[in-house]
Amino acid sequence: MPRIIRSTFLFVWIVFFPARLYPQTGQFIPQLARLDTAVADFIEEWGVPGASVAVVKDERLIYARGFGYADQEGDELVEPYHLFRLASVSKPITSIAIMKLWDEDLLDLFNIPPSILPEVKSSSEIYGETAPGMFDSPIPICGIAGDQQAALFGQMCISEGMIKNTYGTGCFIMMNTGEKPIFSKNNLLTTIGWVYDNKTIYALEGSIFIGGAVVQWLRDGLKIIGDAKEVEKLAGTVEDNGGVYLVPAFTGLGAPYWDQYARGTIVGITRGTTDAHIARAALESIAYQTKDVLDAMLADSDIAAKQLRVDGGASVNRLLMQFQSDILGLPVIRPNILETTAMGAGFFAGLATGFWKSIADINSLWQEDTAFHPNLDPVSVEGMLRDWNKAVDRSKSWSR
Repeated sequence: MPRIIRSTFLFVWIVFFPARLYPQTGQFIPQLARLDTAVADFIEEWGVPGASVAVVKDERLIYARGFGYADQEGDELVEPYHLFRLASVSKPITSIAIMKLWDEDLLDLFNIPPSILPEVKSSSEIYGETAPGMFDSPIPICGIAGDQQAALFGQMCISEGMIKNTYGTGCFIMMNTGEKPIFSKNNLLTTIGWVYDNKTIYALEGSIFIGGAVVQWLRDGLKIIGDAKEVEKLAGTVEDNGGVYLVPAFTGLGAPYWDQYARGTIVGITRGTTDAHIARAALESIAYQTKDVLDAMLADSDIAAKQLRVDGGASVNRLLMQFQSDILGLPVIRPNILETTAMGAGFFAGLATGFWKSIADINSLWQEDTAFHPNLDPVSVEGMLRDWNKAVDRSKSWSR
């Protein structure tokens, strides 16, 4: 295995894997201790000079900043990529999100010395380079963002109050709240959007467990479609949902409900209900859940939304996007390029290297593809939302 890959993998294991999987099990230190054996073997095999060791409860842990690897000749020490992405430091109402530092309370709780943790960096700067000889010339590593933060930036939601929704297997809605964090009173996450040019942009985030995955269920579970692309055609064969509401709480409900005991529910079925009504209710459930999260965001932020920018696989479904606009009463804007997560990461990298001089230079690159505008009258929407909320209430705490 190439040395750069081995080195990077070790750091991912040491820092990210235990932290993400074991924070509430008390297994953080033992997991690190087991991985320490692999690190020691790596040092012995590659002759790494200067690796430091920290002692925690008599367990040997590698001091990450002192760890590097030598090239084949053994005469050059190259620091591997080992930086914590600032945008993933997301914890509501705690100093970690405000001060952009490691949370001292959590460090004390798990008995982790801050010296073994990586340095916190901004979203756009040069952190290092690829190893010599890996490419014809070193390539700078210079953009770091969480997937949804990258999508928010890729959608150019750079002004306070701008909102994006990524429609994947789940849905992830984020609102730019500007340079001051807003602590949610409606079960949303307060997070850092990005840090650039000494400015920290904060965001509110709401996650929906089942978005496009409900279409997969129609295909693999009910088998009423053979391919996910067929759902729009099937749902379009009926004028409306026929009074059928599907709450896809297959794994509980996410934001803003956070009910792990909720279960999937279909209500309003009559003898006239067909597979097309079920398909339409499934698509509409994605839009209704988005509406629930957006309402929570607007209540928290007291900011009037002007539009919703959308991306992700399910955003190509015109029926869903039109219904989303109808339910929200807002324009829904789909960009030319739907891979906004990759776009955002690339934008951060380009800013760091000077390829673009400012965010304003990038803003002009974002282009609208299709705009969906509300068509339903408010009275009809009010009745539909009332029935949706009744269906959600019936799904709650089902398995408790």
